[in-house]
Amino acid sequence: MTGKVSVQCNSPSAKMTSTTESVLPTYEEADSQTSKFMRKSKESPFVPIGMAGFAAVVAFGLYKLKSRGNTKMSVHLIHMRVGAQGFVVGAMTCGVLYSMYREYWAKPKE
Repeated sequence: MTGKVSVQCNSPSAKMTSTTESVLPTYEEADSQTSKFMRKSKESPFVPIGMAGFAAVVAFGLYKLKSRGNTKMSVHLIHMRVGAQGFVVGAMTCGVLYSMYREYWAKPKE
């Protein structure tokens, strides 16, 4: 059972306008990922510090995985997760304190 359904609307508010603007988002070609990362790290320098610390804790945990002794694997992974999360939360806290310092104390009086 195939058929065509045609709907016609004569309302003036239902008319479509054709424009040459694209509805898709546009991206700047000149702004590369590296330059964007460098700009963002200048705005909030503790984000890359937190990312690097997270990677360092995970790498150290994986390195120590073979010499964990008789510690269970789940306990070792939980300790590694807590250490990585602690480093990230500490970096976020330092970042918030730094931005508060820049905004309220280091900002010149107007």
